[in-house]
Amino acid sequence: MRLLIVEDEPRLLRSLAKALREEGYAVDTAEEGEDGLFKATTCDYDAVVLDVMLPNLDGWQILSKLRESKSTPVLMLTARDATSDRVKGLDGGADDYLVKPFELDELFARIRAIIRRHAGKSHPTVVVGDVEIDTRARRVTMGGKAVTLTAREFSILEYLALHRGEVISRTELYEHLFDENEDTLSNLLDVHVHGIRRKLRADLIATRRGEGYIIQ
Repeated sequence: MRLLIVEDEPRLLRSLAKALREEGYAVDTAEEGEDGLFKATTCDYDAVVLDVMLPNLDGWQILSKLRESKSTPVLMLTARDATSDRVKGLDGGADDYLVKPFELDELFARIRAIIRRHAGKSHPTVVVGDVEIDTRARRVTMGGKAVTLTAREFSILEYLALHRGEVISRTELYEHLFDENEDTLSNLLDVHVHGIRRKLRADLIATRRGEGYIIQ
């Protein structure tokens, strides 16, 4: 999953990006409003973590402009804790609102929740036959036995499972798995998908030639 963090406090931005990457996310960052809006509208992120008080454009303006073209899940992150501010954010199209200071575990949980809701999944565990994917614990079991996947393998499996029944193109997978700073090779996706099939089931992920991958 690929996230965008728009936050003008450098230390907080760095720490959030580091923590979320350690959770297995691909993370892009922006330190001011115009850059954040440009990235949010030109890339298809799985979620945006958006501060309210920003240079140039504030979070309210970014959210309003983003909602003109995209339904990307947005978590407002701000020190403004008045009820009127929370109402303004939620009525303006935000999916959730978290007040600073906050615990990282709560931030992670809220991000997972808005991504699941956007994909139409209410439960953190996705079941595909005898394979269970726990998006909260980032754990996979098959037939009740734990299966160890790499972080990238889990991210691919999670994305395909959350979009079960949809053919996902290679381009879309790359865009949701790698951030703007990563240098990818064209065969990396094939290697990771092969690893998932080898560890789980060969027929779990089907290849649609010329189209992409699908979990039926």
